[in-house]
Amino acid sequence: MAYERQHKSTLLQRLGEEPDRLILVTGPRQTGKTTLVRQVLATIDRPNRYLPVDEPDRNAVSAFPGLDGDPTAPSEPGTVLPSGEKDTPWLVRRWEEARTHASRSGRGFVLVIDEIQKIPNWADTVKGLWDRDRRDGRPLHVVLLGSAPLLMQRGMSESLAGRFETIRLTHWTFGEMSLAFGFDLPRFVYFGGYPGAARYVGDEERWREYIAQSLVEPNIERDILAMQRVDKPALLKRLFQLGAEYSGQILSYNKMLGQLQDAGNTTTLARYLNLLSDAGLITGLSEYARRAHLRRASSPKLNVLNTALMSSQSGYTFAEAQADRTFWGRLVESAVGAHLFNTKASDIRLHYWRRGNHEVDFVLQRGPRLAALEVKSGARRVIASGLERFGERFDVTFSTVVGEGGVPLPEVLSIPAGEWLKRT
Repeated sequence: MAYERQHKSTLLQRLGEEPDRLILVTGPRQTGKTTLVRQVLATIDRPNRYLPVDEPDRNAVSAFPGLDGDPTAPSEPGTVLPSGEKDTPWLVRRWEEARTHASRSGRGFVLVIDEIQKIPNWADTVKGLWDRDRRDGRPLHVVLLGSAPLLMQRGMSESLAGRFETIRLTHWTFGEMSLAFGFDLPRFVYFGGYPGAARYVGDEERWREYIAQSLVEPNIERDILAMQRVDKPALLKRLFQLGAEYSGQILSYNKMLGQLQDAGNTTTLARYLNLLSDAGLITGLSEYARRAHLRRASSPKLNVLNTALMSSQSGYTFAEAQADRTFWGRLVESAVGAHLFNTKASDIRLHYWRRGNHEVDFVLQRGPRLAALEVKSGARRVIASGLERFGERFDVTFSTVVGEGGVPLPEVLSIPAGEWLKRT
């Protein structure tokens, strides 16, 4: 039986309500969005149809089989463009068919469109269709999926504001990888949280090829470069490699430019880092400060959002990574940072803090509440005065060491980021 993420119950609940808003399922590539929706469609007792934009229509079979009692009853075939891509008229036709069947079924209808962002002008088209359905009171639920989070969010916020709610899937957690694939803590730290890659961990060379060809390359080529204006694609690719190499370290933009040996500027680099973050690859944490302009001016602390991206690029085998205490320490710290970033709510900010020799690895902020975490990986001595100095300067709600003498690492990797801000 396939593993079911907790998001399944959320989607089932949404589909059990009146269809007053579009449902957006989003998240990084290969976090299980399509699997989640297919699991839900197999569960509900209601007519439904899953339409993948990036696959050709089945010309000889109805787009909505089985609603007239004959699961193979043919209807007008879908249109396949010469390029293999769907267009706006295709979307309108499929939506109109869903409307008809929603009215005839007596139980409503669930229409799922995967990779919706690949249809030109999709957001404006969906807005017109959805608004008409609400005026007419049609019992039609619409679920939209997309693998380009930045482009999806921009379309939803610009054209569909107030008409949708989001179910956001993140990279798989330690608990999920443990339950679904039997990962212990060291395996999760090294191999990360990609479910599709779990089958290859016994063959590390094959696993690294999978990460590079099935995850990194599609993320950059299809989800960023094909969907966003990037004037220096080579610079963006090298920035990803640099971020994976220096994950867990603070690196100024000027130093990055020196490492990258490119004629770009810090503004371009900051934008590219944001694109990598929105794609679920690498983020740059700003230093905590009371004033926003000081946070924006700080040097970023690089952090992969899935440790597989760091270890697969490192050249270390699983055994070699564990033997190198310095590298393993950065990998553990990156695992904690990725978990905090991936599990935080949208109103929580994640920072680091440093003054001279005093440093706090991660600072969570929600409004006036602050939680400070310092990771003790065994690779370096944790200077407790970092937490103490931070506590002297700011009104900290909660602070702790992660690891020996503090909260055990497995426990930290099982607690959503927001829970630390509830502690005192």
